[in-house]
Amino acid sequence: MGNVTADISVSLDGFIAGPGDGVDNPLGDAGERLHEWVFGLATFRERHGMPGGETNRDDEILEESIRETGAVVLGRRMFDNAKGWGDDPPFHVPVFVLTHETRDDLAKQGGTTFTFVNDGVESALAQARVAAGERSVAVGGGANTIQQFLSAGLLDELQMHIVPVLFGGGIRLFDGLGTELVELETTRVVESPGVTHLKFRIAR
Repeated sequence: MGNVTADISVSLDGFIAGPGDGVDNPLGDAGERLHEWVFGLATFRERHGMPGGETNRDDEILEESIRETGAVVLGRRMFDNAKGWGDDPPFHVPVFVLTHETRDDLAKQGGTTFTFVNDGVESALAQARVAAGERSVAVGGGANTIQQFLSAGLLDELQMHIVPVLFGGGIRLFDGLGTELVELETTRVVESPGVTHLKFRIAR
């Protein structure tokens, strides 16, 4: 059984989206700045049907995350803001969407099927583990979904890609955790010109 991981790009002041996020502005104002480090990478471009791209340490980290992921859990807000990622989403694995509604599975091209789970994070994780097999389950966001997994003690690893920019507003990654102490052990630090990759194990 693989780990349960969260892997997300974050501004230096802790935001994963800028102000004013929504369906017509999915990452908020200037939110794409957090993901610029991936746009030119070979793995990202291949995943989105584009040729070429850089092969460097950033690309290796992105490729590692994709290779190890067998299923994904997302929040409904993230799914809605991305408008379902079109006909051929970049996941290529089963995706479980946390929601309060009952909805039929949604099959897309490339091996992505969205399953809508309305009975909590534990149920979503159980289904995702079955789908992932020996590979990891990735908690893809948004912030509230990652907070729920952390608060429930269900997350094994957290990888943050720290982008050297200050947003000053938007959606913070850790706002909803409450006051309970969460201990983390640093397992990897990789510095690049446009991003610093921090990987942590969640202490039990």
